Amino acid sequence: MRKPVIAGNWKMYKTPRESLAFLQVFLPLIENHTRDEVVLFPTMSSLGYVLEAVEGSNVRAGAQTMHWLNEGPYTGQTSPTMLASIHCTHVLLGHSERRIYANETDDMVNWKLKAAIAHSLTPVVCVGETMDKRQSGLTEAVLRWQISCALNGVEREGSQAMIIAYEPIWAIGTGSTATPAQVEEAHKIIRREVAERLGEERAESTRIIYGGSVKPENTAKLMAQPNIDGALVGGASLDPETFCRIVKYATA
Repeated sequence: MRKPVIAGNWKMYKTPRESLAFLQVFLPLIENHTRDEVVLFPTMSSLGYVLEAVEGSNVRAGAQTMHWLNEGPYTGQTSPTMLASIHCTHVLLGHSERRIYANETDDMVNWKLKAAIAHSLTPVVCVGETMDKRQSGLTEAVLRWQISCALNGVEREGSQAMIIAYEPIWAIGTGSTATPAQVEEAHKIIRREVAERLGEERAESTRIIYGGSVKPENTAKLMAQPNIDGALVGGASLDPETFCRIVKYATA
């Protein structure tokens, strides 16, 4: 019922030339792969090149962030209108690195989510707790709060394409992957909160993916869990052959 999503977040890596070199290797490797939806999130300077290169393939491309307004005096920002105009299909919202380093708030994530929906962009809303919150037993409280804020005022009818990415901050780029059981429990919490806000039907159709030191060695075990609908991959998505191994995970 929920088509898995395997996404690569390239963060602040890869020039346009490096991005195209990646795709020259990667696209043939997964040419006939239809089981999963594959999405790449390059830097803004490479996004246009990547969008052109993946046109007609089974790979989609999205932006790592955006502003919520269509235009204005906001130096360095990119609007949803601009993304839609270049046929961008996806956008990351509220990644922990944006929350930490760019002071992105829960309200901003909500505004961006509404703007993405209004412009027919597929939003990937990132949520996750810090290690001190987890150790204090506050994982559920943090996740429910972030989801409730993100979905404030969002209508069920407009949220069909929304994807939620659970990214425990303590597992991002640290090599410390959450166990499949920990991820499954977090995804259940998220799904219950979506049900509270948008109803059971929407919750059951919403894809919830995991990000946090995802590697070829742990992808299959994660994907075997019933509430894990994909992965948001960081460093391991920078190498085409490694990322291909993740995309082609095999579960029993």
